[in-house]
Amino acid sequence: MPVHDWTRVNAGLFHHFHQRWIQALCDRLNTGGLPPGYYALSEQVASGPIPDVLTLQLGVQPLPQADSPNGTALAVAPPRTRFVLRAESDPYVAKANRIAIRHPAGQVVSVLEIVSPGNKASRATFHSFLEKATERLRQGIHLLVIDLFPPTARDPQGIHKAIWDEIQEQPFELPSDKRLTLASYSAGPVKVACVEPVAVGDTLPEMPLFLAAEQYVPAPLEPTYQTAWAVYPAPLKGELLVPPTSAEGTS
Repeated sequence: MPVHDWTRVNAGLFHHFHQRWIQALCDRLNTGGLPPGYYALSEQVASGPIPDVLTLQLGVQPLPQADSPNGTALAVAPPRTRFVLRAESDPYVAKANRIAIRHPAGQVVSVLEIVSPGNKASRATFHSFLEKATERLRQGIHLLVIDLFPPTARDPQGIHKAIWDEIQEQPFELPSDKRLTLASYSAGPVKVACVEPVAVGDTLPEMPLFLAAEQYVPAPLEPTYQTAWAVYPAPLKGELLVPPTSAEGTS
């Protein structure tokens, strides 16, 4: 199922789809997508504004080894995304005094965010999104950001560039033919960003969902997108199924 052009419909319709997609992701992660002792919950309060999906660890069970015969296998090889960027941490940043709010059901290890038009609607909302994303990374919480909307004046090279500039300024440009962004971040001592640009019409690739600095599980974006699309109201699908015009294809 190709990625649709969600700029064609109002934000409320994308919000409906977004909520179903979140639940489908949680369902997949909770039925074999995560190792034992880990689970995903939607829209639970962790420190800061409400995220879309939390990955939580119950207790202190160690992650299984990559070759473990039991449970979900964890990948340790570098993720196969188009861009992989690294940033050394400033040792003095880690010494800042902070209060971490722990989720009552377990320790938050990873957060998944699906960007909505509202996140970029104003300077204040965009700043809030960047602030919560970078604060989680500095707290050691891994992050996966899915942005199916093209860049705006607030993020002219996409959401990843805006987030990464808060960590470490590095040159980065989205390809001219792929203006949507999937970005996964490892929040270890060396921050790592795995970025995969996509376009309307593309199949969504699996993205790494980090559970530890160098260990992750694949986030099943494409099959869960299909699940959400299958129950999206049929009368509302028409505008999203119209082929793009030549002008849209080059925008």
